[in-house]
Amino acid sequence: MISAVDLKAGMTFIQDGKLIRVLSASHHKPGKGNTVMRMKLRDVRSGATYDTTFRPDEKFERAFLETKDVQFLYSMDETAYFMDLESYEQYELPVDSIEDELLYLLENMEVKIQFYGSEVIGVEVPQTVTLKVKETQPSIKGATVTGSGKPATMETGLVVNVPDFIEVGEALIINTSEGTYQKRA
Repeated sequence: MISAVDLKAGMTFIQDGKLIRVLSASHHKPGKGNTVMRMKLRDVRSGATYDTTFRPDEKFERAFLETKDVQFLYSMDETAYFMDLESYEQYELPVDSIEDELLYLLENMEVKIQFYGSEVIGVEVPQTVTLKVKETQPSIKGATVTGSGKPATMETGLVVNVPDFIEVGEALIINTSEGTYQKRA
């Protein structure tokens, strides 16, 4: 069992027989009353996302997931294809269940897929990935690192805020847990 206060983004638990993944979690102390945990959750099987609150002492059954090293092959139509690096077995996941993770995946990238029993339920991306800038405003002469920045569209479609000196074609290291620019590759 795990308490609501211990639930973090990326964790999976069981509630009313449903497999639920935490997308974000934060403490909230209203002006009056007790602290509550604000959560954005996704039903792993249906893909539905919703916001809710829990008391910090509420308990849930933690879902134990297995992971396997796989290679992301490609996504076509509504399906993403992965291949087991040892057995060469292929796995298919619906694109709508992993659309956030797909923003960090390039073809042939090695990742981990998560299993609950024999059911494939998700993708675990690395902590950082290297992506190239596909589109951004021209760099500004004399720009510093501390400027307000500008939006840049990466090769996967991910949009991140980058310093003003970054140009199209540069490879950047992106933090996948926050979706933020870290540094040039």
